[in-house]
Amino acid sequence: MALSRRTFSALTGCAALGFAMGGSGGPGAPSAFAARGVPTGPAPAPPRADGRRHAVGYDPYSLLVDGRRLVVWSGEMHPFRLPSPSLWRDVLQKMRAHGFNSVSVYVSWNYHSPAPGRFDFTGVRDLDLFLRTAAETGLYVILRPGPYINAEVDGGGFPGWLTVTEGTARTADPTYLRHADAWLTQVNRIARRHLYTQGRGTVLLYQLENEYDSHVTEPTGRAYMSHLYKKVRADGIDVPLFHNDKGRNGYWTPGSFDTGGEEGGYLYGFDGYPSPSQNPPDWGKFGPGGPTGGATASPNTPGFVPEFGGGWFDPWGGAWFDGKGYPEARRTRDSAYERRFYLTNLANGLTLHNVYMAFGGTSWGWLPAPVVYTSYDYGAAIDEARNVTPKMAPMHQLGHLLQRVPDFARLDRAADVKVAGLKVYHLVNPDTGAHVYVTRNDGTKPVTAELPTNAGKLRITVPARDARMLATGLRLGKRRMKHSTAQPVMRVSAGARDVAMFAGRRGEMADLVLDCPQEPDVTRLDPEAGWAYEGGELHVSAPLGEAGLSRVLVTGGETETPLVLLFADDDTSMRIFPYDTAAGTLVVYGPALLRHAEVHGSEVRLTGDLDGASVMEVWGPRGVDNLVWNGRRVPTRTTLSGSLMTTAPLPGVPEVRLPELTGWRMRTENPEAGPSFDDSGWRRADRTSSYSTTPVPEGGPVLFADDYGFHYGDVWYRGTYRGSTGIQSVSLSYSSGTQGLLMAWLDGEPLGTHRLPVPDKTTTIRKGTWEATATFPVRPELRSPGRHVLSVLVRRMQHDQDGKGDDTHKAARGLTSVSFTGAAPRVSWRLQGERGLDPVRGPLNTGGLYGEREGWHLPGLRDGDWEPVTFPREERRQGVTWYRTTFRLSVPGDVDASVGLRLEDDPYRAYRAQIFLNGWNMGQYINNVGPQHTFVLPNGILRTRGTNTLALAVLSEFTTLSGPGKVSLTLMGAAAGGLPVTPVPSPGH
Repeated sequence: MALSRRTFSALTGCAALGFAMGGSGGPGAPSAFAARGVPTGPAPAPPRADGRRHAVGYDPYSLLVDGRRLVVWSGEMHPFRLPSPSLWRDVLQKMRAHGFNSVSVYVSWNYHSPAPGRFDFTGVRDLDLFLRTAAETGLYVILRPGPYINAEVDGGGFPGWLTVTEGTARTADPTYLRHADAWLTQVNRIARRHLYTQGRGTVLLYQLENEYDSHVTEPTGRAYMSHLYKKVRADGIDVPLFHNDKGRNGYWTPGSFDTGGEEGGYLYGFDGYPSPSQNPPDWGKFGPGGPTGGATASPNTPGFVPEFGGGWFDPWGGAWFDGKGYPEARRTRDSAYERRFYLTNLANGLTLHNVYMAFGGTSWGWLPAPVVYTSYDYGAAIDEARNVTPKMAPMHQLGHLLQRVPDFARLDRAADVKVAGLKVYHLVNPDTGAHVYVTRNDGTKPVTAELPTNAGKLRITVPARDARMLATGLRLGKRRMKHSTAQPVMRVSAGARDVAMFAGRRGEMADLVLDCPQEPDVTRLDPEAGWAYEGGELHVSAPLGEAGLSRVLVTGGETETPLVLLFADDDTSMRIFPYDTAAGTLVVYGPALLRHAEVHGSEVRLTGDLDGASVMEVWGPRGVDNLVWNGRRVPTRTTLSGSLMTTAPLPGVPEVRLPELTGWRMRTENPEAGPSFDDSGWRRADRTSSYSTTPVPEGGPVLFADDYGFHYGDVWYRGTYRGSTGIQSVSLSYSSGTQGLLMAWLDGEPLGTHRLPVPDKTTTIRKGTWEATATFPVRPELRSPGRHVLSVLVRRMQHDQDGKGDDTHKAARGLTSVSFTGAAPRVSWRLQGERGLDPVRGPLNTGGLYGEREGWHLPGLRDGDWEPVTFPREERRQGVTWYRTTFRLSVPGDVDASVGLRLEDDPYRAYRAQIFLNGWNMGQYINNVGPQHTFVLPNGILRTRGTNTLALAVLSEFTTLSGPGKVSLTLMGAAAGGLPVTPVPSPGH
């Protein structure tokens, strides 16, 4: 496909300067930018849908947006894991406030397509709304629509119906390409309305496929990638494209497949999830190099990590984290981990960095792949309940640094520096002369040493298994910093003053030196700081964290522009927010979150959150003397530094009271187990062949649930036969995902339950398809002549992710074969799974339980004739029991409360429960497996000021007494502020 002049200009990024895009002709191709270079300068303004054309290009250092260097500091979130569109804005605002300038977004095919040719982008699936929200928040978007995404979702994002189609997925097979093209057409129709190049949105980059490490050397693989590239371009997507290499393989670098003659529109990216126990790897300029060395596989494109570990997923049973769940993931991949690994990446010249995940969310309903349970918290910096955790501090500091200090967008390797006990990276900006030193301690004890810098020796201490970054020669507005032992975080001009912030660990001493040819006036605004002037240098020191923020004002000397120096420990640094307004940049200190800021005349209007009583301070344009917080004017005074400060702390969070869950009613189900149940409306199992990768047993029939249109949740089978006097046992073979389960009845009498083992850490933790045979003896009283009905319930636990491109998402789910000993009756099979499509909640909400098919999970059901019960509940039966109650919440309107459902019981009791809130399937609890016991109930689905319906569908084995035990609501987080939340539709019975 030839490039139009308009498209080429958009891609080159510097067309107005006469530059041509380089880096697309393979690893050895010369770069037009390498010789001419784009100088260091201010970063682009925050993106928005401004109606203007924008140019997006790159050179080996970084992306170039309208001729300016952009360091991409991105976080991953998945709107499909937060089924409340109002909360998308909440998470995006938290990301922007804490330093991210981009959000990376998977779009999951299975979430939007319930059947071939049918697509739904409405309601909770409104991709257009999400992209508009990201633009309104001021974030670039990295769009990743697949067709394959992995993401620990069912089938790797492939829709269930694709499992029964002809052709091999993730190849150039024409049948697969026809379906993939139909999907991309729908996504791209939305995406092109939000391209940053067109000024209609903020989509900056677009991913082709994901972690595609199969068929790399085969013609079908190259043809597949070429097809995707040309398809996306033909659909009008004109931003740079990329692929995310699964590790450092050097796969799909520029020039490795046909792009239809287009040059310069494609980037190489790779992902990495290094363990906390290993030393941070060098995947850039400091690395071993070559095609498998990371960024060196494509030296003429900027270093790009589309996924870098911001946590890790946890499997059923919690083997990764010893049963402690995601809090342990957050503990082991904490702030120190991030400093060690993210600073190493920065030192290696990786200037496109996406943290996976910034917010994990919830794999609600039947969304999760077999390898994970409901929670997808991931140990992320923003937890599943939308709380910003302490591990956000390094991301906050780095993100604002990369946006506010342009020196870091173009760094070259400088002379090696050796310090005993430390790994030191030394870089220099060739335009500004600023030097950067990343010092890393990979040992188990703190290291105190003198670091040789171009500005003299600096005495520093680096804690064990931690890192710190220092800089020399940075401009702080009109003044120049000689050096600092604290990490720079930001430098902005706020009104008539410069504001510079530095941060470090609590208890450390920050020592900073400014070059001052003339002695300035220094005002210590807080008692902790100290200063001295000698020999043309101003020395400022401040202990970090002793009393919150330490402020020092520097005026006079060689410039009349005041400089406000801010020194903060990690916790305090996360309460300092820069914000660009039409009237200029503000710096706000104090709230837990700054969502939005505007200046109207002499008034600053701020919205945000408080998590406790807090003083607020604002540096802003001249003439500002009034402060409005969340719509209310608050009393203020003007400080010596020119800031506006509240005269008293703003109030914290009002008390949030949650009710006890009482008034439960119960009803047993599974009438399908009885011999007289009418199954005439069920699908007859009459197929003899399948496109599944699971072999069909000789003589058939095909029993695989997908082949009969049942793709999600539980599936029932009823086999009818005659003449069983000789039968001694029945063997039921089935295939499922992790923790699959099978229950069997003969003529209504329980034969038993079989379930698959909990994954172990060494061999089965990533296993996506499990196969087993359950053999049950047939008691003599069930061997009579005449008609018999064998009833089987299979919980399938979703499809394999097909990470290797081997069509393993097509592995069978449900029964695969049935055999008998002592006789060989001829069995006629019927099966039933999910019934119909919920047009609001989508295809992943329900399965084939009787109660689901009859709407027992929905609000409005008349359950007055159900049996009243109290918890804890003790019963011994095999089958399904439903429990329902309602509760009312009265959360204050100005409070954002995150509420969870907590289930607890004797760990030896074997049962599991599907949790339905107002008809929405919020996840699966397995009592004796875990590790999850608390389930987030997202606002919007949860009515925080109204009545809610809670239903539990409990599958209990006959082997133990079963619950539920204790079921309660728990407050997982609360803040004064928040955003208005539009209720998500919850159609009832």
